[in-house]
Amino acid sequence: MRHLLDRPARRVPVVLGVAVAALLLLTACGGGRDRTTDGYVGADGSKGGLVVLVDSADRKPAPVLTGEGLDGRPLSTADYAGQTLVINLWGPWCPPCRAEAPALKEVSEEYADQGVQFIGMLTKTPDPATAIAFNRRQGITYPSFADQGGSLELGFVKSLPTQAIPTTWVIDAKGRVAARIMDPKLRASTLAGVIDDVQKSTP
Repeated sequence: MRHLLDRPARRVPVVLGVAVAALLLLTACGGGRDRTTDGYVGADGSKGGLVVLVDSADRKPAPVLTGEGLDGRPLSTADYAGQTLVINLWGPWCPPCRAEAPALKEVSEEYADQGVQFIGMLTKTPDPATAIAFNRRQGITYPSFADQGGSLELGFVKSLPTQAIPTTWVIDAKGRVAARIMDPKLRASTLAGVIDDVQKSTP
């Protein structure tokens, strides 16, 4: 697999078009100036699915997520204040979640020394042991909340609520919800491009 570092450093999102219905949805969910890039194009020409990017001036505060990690220990996003956070809603029973795991692992490792922290949000999984085993097989080492009741994901209702599993949010270094990705075929290049755009647009 070609490593992300082989790609050009800068990636530019391309807005291919937004349907009227999508505009209405974004106005209701996160502010009228959100940009839906259905067909987000990374530097290598790869296209993503539905990506919502929020202009810096219109970003809303992200919820402070606090709970238990899969290891039973306390976990809080407050511990990573000042970093860009990538929050991934997932479950090992979900085929798109399993498919995107290599991309999440790859990007989390590439950006580990660039002020970016990945955190999973496990949902609809009564036995966390299955998620622990899945992460071990995939080599994923970043932490995950055990959010069986779904209370943590509800924290995004006032900004960019989830509409599907998996969903990935990017929270900027100022603690604001900057992007949401709902792509059943998420590529590493797409995720990395969104992170780059969020970091470059955060003053």
